[in-house]
Amino acid sequence: MIQSAQVASKFTLFTHHAKTFPNLVTALRNSMLRAGVFTDERTAEEQVVQVLNFDIHLVKDFRGRRYIERITECIPVEQKNEYTHDYRKEKTMEGKIEKFMDNATVFFSKSTNRELYQYRNILEFSNDSYVLVNPISDENIKGMRENLDDSDLEGFDNFLERNWGIKPQKISAYEYEEEELIPVNTVPTSGDEIEEKPRRRGRPTKQ
Repeated sequence: MIQSAQVASKFTLFTHHAKTFPNLVTALRNSMLRAGVFTDERTAEEQVVQVLNFDIHLVKDFRGRRYIERITECIPVEQKNEYTHDYRKEKTMEGKIEKFMDNATVFFSKSTNRELYQYRNILEFSNDSYVLVNPISDENIKGMRENLDDSDLEGFDNFLERNWGIKPQKISAYEYEEEELIPVNTVPTSGDEIEEKPRRRGRPTKQ
């Protein structure tokens, strides 16, 4: 499932019975390790969080009522180069060692306690109503807008602005890759001549 979601997939839906989002990540990571796909826990977990965009968590209360308790977004943490060359600017050996130790601290933090993802609830069920808690990340907003038709896109943009004050940039107009003369519309001119008006045809592409 993880592998199919990484390539050649518009989206992937699956069900799971984890109670919390971290439990979901851990369970999928352990499944990949047991299957022998990966041998390193962190590498397996990185692959999992890359495909978990949203977790729609359903519950069933003691009355038998089933409802969506929360919608949680997974945000992979981008690894940045936080190392510096400040030791070159130091004049004393003590200063150089201090700057070197700063880089060493960053290195060991990344090696032993590196955060692979963050998660936050977008929507929660509270007091018999749904409450928006946090906005959707820019990356997922962009991906969602690119897969909506014009009518849905307008409604989604209105939703973003109304609830979170987000005004996404308009998606650029489509242009056509090629033109071909197709004799669909014929307009009589002088004499027996027929003028063929070109109609654009081709796969639409974005600028």
